[in-house]
Amino acid sequence: MSELRRIGTGLGLLAVLCVPGQAAAGPGQAAASRAATKPAPPTSARPAAAPAAPVNLVLDGDSFSLSDAFAILDGRPVSARIAPGANTAMARSRAGALAALDGQRVYGWNQALGPLKDRPLTLEQAEQFQRNVLRSHAAGVGEPLPDNVVKLALVLKANQMARGRVGVRPEVPQRLLDLVNAGVVPLMPQIGSLGTGDLQPQAAAGLAAIGENAPVRYRGQQGPASEMLPRAGLTRDFTLQAGEALPIISGSTVLAASLLHALHRATTLADQAEGALALFMEAIRAERGSLDARTHRERRIPEENVVAARLRAMVAGSRWMTDEGRRRLDPANYSPRVQDAVSVRAAPHILAGLRHQLADARRTLVREANASTSNPLVFRRDRGTGYEFVMGGNWDGSVMGHLADNLNAEITDVGVLSQELSGRLLSPRWSYGLPANLAGGEVGLNSGMVQVQTVAAALVPEMQVRATPAGTLSRPVKDGQEDHNTMAMASVRHLHENLDRLEVVLAVQYLMAAQGVDLIAQKMAPLPLGTATQALLAELRRYVAPLGDDRYLTPDVERASWLVRNRRLVPSIAAPARRAEGPAHRNARSAHQTSEQDHRDAAQTRKAAATRQPREAATGQGRKTATRQPRETATRQVREATTRQPRETVAGQPRGAATRQPREAATPGLQRRK
Repeated sequence: MSELRRIGTGLGLLAVLCVPGQAAAGPGQAAASRAATKPAPPTSARPAAAPAAPVNLVLDGDSFSLSDAFAILDGRPVSARIAPGANTAMARSRAGALAALDGQRVYGWNQALGPLKDRPLTLEQAEQFQRNVLRSHAAGVGEPLPDNVVKLALVLKANQMARGRVGVRPEVPQRLLDLVNAGVVPLMPQIGSLGTGDLQPQAAAGLAAIGENAPVRYRGQQGPASEMLPRAGLTRDFTLQAGEALPIISGSTVLAASLLHALHRATTLADQAEGALALFMEAIRAERGSLDARTHRERRIPEENVVAARLRAMVAGSRWMTDEGRRRLDPANYSPRVQDAVSVRAAPHILAGLRHQLADARRTLVREANASTSNPLVFRRDRGTGYEFVMGGNWDGSVMGHLADNLNAEITDVGVLSQELSGRLLSPRWSYGLPANLAGGEVGLNSGMVQVQTVAAALVPEMQVRATPAGTLSRPVKDGQEDHNTMAMASVRHLHENLDRLEVVLAVQYLMAAQGVDLIAQKMAPLPLGTATQALLAELRRYVAPLGDDRYLTPDVERASWLVRNRRLVPSIAAPARRAEGPAHRNARSAHQTSEQDHRDAAQTRKAAATRQPREAATGQGRKTATRQPRETATRQVREATTRQPRETVAGQPRGAATRQPREAATPGLQRRK
């Protein structure tokens, strides 16, 4: 948990204890007044969720999916085992590896590690060497990784071992899975890894697995593994044999698990950034032209088309975003707008940049989860019989590190955009007539929400500093043996810190956009908002009342941040049949649907673009576009956004990833920072 998250949690608790509700002062806001007296979100009287179904995984090194990873990250119980075929392959590889040692000097097997790689080891030293490797490498510091990230890292490590390329016995990955299945969580410190393998955090887990005094958590208690493993029903001791410690610490599974966590969080925040933009557009009664499908098709960016389509669906049915709506506040002085500001018109393009990076991350991480990322690896000889070791650099995390840096840049750009949009709402000129500072009472006597917006303005420069790519900051270590390091773990840590900040920045935008809408609601009546934007406003007002006369605002910011953090403000553009579901269930599922559908739509659009004639008129597409009405109906917009939704499993998770990735369906498992 970052410093920002710790501070936010503390302030939120203080707000819950000291300010159980705020008095509503907006015009005609009786319902909002009742919402203000409700307890803050963490103690809300929402119905308790049903126990989550367990994730049953059979790992074969080739079938682990994003839905499996997200289910673990969401805290669902895990039951995992190695596939029988993978056990056979590992046993065969182990026998071949031991035989190959008779004629080959191998790093980490019969030779020492790092700058001591030229020091030979005897067979008698093998068992002690395994313990020493884990002890010497378990030197990390800092706050432990979140429990669910640790569980995912152990599952990924076991899945990669199941490929049969690292020469360990089948018992080794199963021991890691035994910890996960029993609910034992090794404490993995976040600081120490240079992205050249996950040496320090995985060594801590390895010590826990062999029953040493490394700390673990079990059922809310923390203690040494030597004491906690028997409490969990596991044998205390587990002996590693020759060559089995290095595959535990070598590779980039902790990096992959933490980046998967960031991907999961960023996908939900991308959804909520779009929802905040849609509510902002309602507040300023924006021009719909910036969402026109024809314009976005001409830009030929697949993700941009998808973002624009979702935004059109969110504001479908709104009459605020029409000439009639824009005329309402000051009919006598109204003149049609030529166009909105750049931050409004380019917002779909900016949000598409984030979607593009998320799609790249999904492809990379599915591949990474089912790859051999250790060193050395064991292969059958190309010529002759038997096996041989091949020493390389598959532990390198540079691809994931640069991916994290790129994703962080996009997250930061979205934060900058959100803060700019919030700032526009403070100005009557820039917001087209909203009261100055969004003051709900007498302007001047009341300062309104100016300091709420300052919270976002204070966080954005911090985001910009943390967005400096750590992947360019390599330095040599270990007597020059490791002379290039990816710094990928630093990149992912910075990414998570900025995701924490973006949660608050988006919460500020939601608060201010909702205030803007409520301040002019009487003048705009009876014109409706869009169906999705009205639902977002209603969900926010369950916990935060409109601002009338000035009041203590920290609880408002904390409540809104909690809503964003817990996926309560994910816009729903689901089909009518699904609207009977509770908003929490619907919104949580929407995040998965959006991410998977974004990937599918982007792939289909790229394929279409590759085969399309340069001049659309040659295929008749140009004529079709020319005859289409520029303003689509609400029905068509909703249908456009909802008919692409993938079929779901009984657990409410999309099937899209399983049908796109090779052999994912073979894994029976189903589909935030804790």
